[in-house]
Amino acid sequence: MKPDGGPPRWFCPISCGRPLKDSPVLLYLPGLDGLGLGLILHEKALGKVFEVRSLHIPVQDRTPLEDLVQFVEETVRLEHAYSPKKPIYLVGDSFGGCLALAVAARNPTIDLVIILVNPATSFERSQLPTLLLLLEALPNLLYGALNLIFLSAIRGLGDILPKDALIWRLKLLQSAAGYANSHLQLITAEVLVLASYNDKLLPSKDEALRLARSLTKCGIYFFKDNKHRILLESDDNLLTIIKGASKYRRTSYHDSVKDYLPPSMSEYRRESKGHWLYHLATSPVMLSTLEDGTIVTGLAGIPSDGPVLFVSNHMLLGLDIFILFLQFLKEKRITLRALGHPENLKPDHQSVIHNISILLGVFGMLPVTAINLFKLFSTKSYVLLYPGGAREALHRKGEVHKLFWPEEQEFVRMAAKFGATIIPFGSVGEDDVSEVIMDYNDMMEIPALNYSLQEFNKNSVRLRQDKEGEVANQQLHIPIVMPKIPGRFYYLFGKPIRTKGLEKVLNDKENSQELYMRIKWEVEKNIVYLMKKREEDPYRWFMKRVAFQAKTGTPWDQVPTFEP
Repeated sequence: MKPDGGPPRWFCPISCGRPLKDSPVLLYLPGLDGLGLGLILHEKALGKVFEVRSLHIPVQDRTPLEDLVQFVEETVRLEHAYSPKKPIYLVGDSFGGCLALAVAARNPTIDLVIILVNPATSFERSQLPTLLLLLEALPNLLYGALNLIFLSAIRGLGDILPKDALIWRLKLLQSAAGYANSHLQLITAEVLVLASYNDKLLPSKDEALRLARSLTKCGIYFFKDNKHRILLESDDNLLTIIKGASKYRRTSYHDSVKDYLPPSMSEYRRESKGHWLYHLATSPVMLSTLEDGTIVTGLAGIPSDGPVLFVSNHMLLGLDIFILFLQFLKEKRITLRALGHPENLKPDHQSVIHNISILLGVFGMLPVTAINLFKLFSTKSYVLLYPGGAREALHRKGEVHKLFWPEEQEFVRMAAKFGATIIPFGSVGEDDVSEVIMDYNDMMEIPALNYSLQEFNKNSVRLRQDKEGEVANQQLHIPIVMPKIPGRFYYLFGKPIRTKGLEKVLNDKENSQELYMRIKWEVEKNIVYLMKKREEDPYRWFMKRVAFQAKTGTPWDQVPTFEP
């Protein structure tokens, strides 16, 4: 952090290590300090899947804006010439965000992915112009006082930059913000803005929304509890956000299967910690069926080779999806690739990406489409499918554990084409955790809600409009539920159904339909089995489990259950 002289230059953080083969380049452009150390908490994770380089601008450097832009631009063009089919990532932090946008505007034909961290394009609407005027007018003796008044949002900046250097950087920032704002219409790159609600230095929340309106391909991810220096304050890992927002790719387009990066151990641990209370409350019981038909506790009956298709009933709101994700990772080291409604992964009308969408993306959920199912089977993945879709996940009163499947099969023949193993399974327990007190039918009786729901569904992705029957009623809404003192979730994975070698047999429409109906019957049979057997569980209810754990010291995931 001492003045080291010399011109601006790139450095490769040692902690990044060596990335995966064919990893794209990520260039970090720092804020006003110019140190290039803003990724220090993220370097190890990013370095596994990116070639990371950070820009360092020495304290006494006086390189003008045009030359700084040209310096970054030359690197971008060189990397593009070396690997024209790979994207180049620019992570611009505050001032670096203006620099990244300037480079993107001057290079619209180069494939860039821009990540802006509280970008300083809102310079003129911040306190910084006032600070610049005061710095130029007041003597050096008052510099320390100004530092306390204005720079609390950038802790330690006054210790890094002397007064003359800070004046230069603020003027540089003013020019960079003006240039970036006047060239926004030229930017064709993908942009993701990371913005803080509590940024005391810049109006970052409003600026993110403005940029989303001004740029053609721009998403926003908000941090509600952080200030200006997101990358040094937040517990959120930058790579996790990039992955969850489907921004990680190695070629000119994002392939949701080939570009998918499974959850890291730190991501798994964080979500396990985040869901511990829910796991404690529901204490899930997992049962599986061996090849000889024996039902055992745990996931021993799950095949060790893919592709595998898990087919099940949908619990209310899909509340148990992360239980399945985490349990398969913990016990089998398997990443379940769930196929879900596109609305779960889609930004809202303001291009805002929500936390749940990030988590679903990190843990492998994809929009439910035939092409995605094809891709997953071709890579021998473990796929989770709910044929009942939104109609089943958003069921009405009195429809607990009821299946709403299409009349005709939608997945059997494709599974047979790849020789996939199909595992029907049933899940029960939502009726012991919550009760629907207002469903879709009730909401449609209220005029204001009726209109709002109709407008929302009109603008949402609609599935199965070509189907007949109740499964076609895929109206999206959030039912109002009343929590109960929780019971327990139970899952029974049925006997694996092998399709390998039956490709020609199951290509016949009647044969595939017969297997489809058998799978549905197996799911219903498993549900009936679990509803009956849970009556024998001495620890079905929460207070009994708590008492047992207090007496024995047993973890929540090892509380006994009924004998299969």
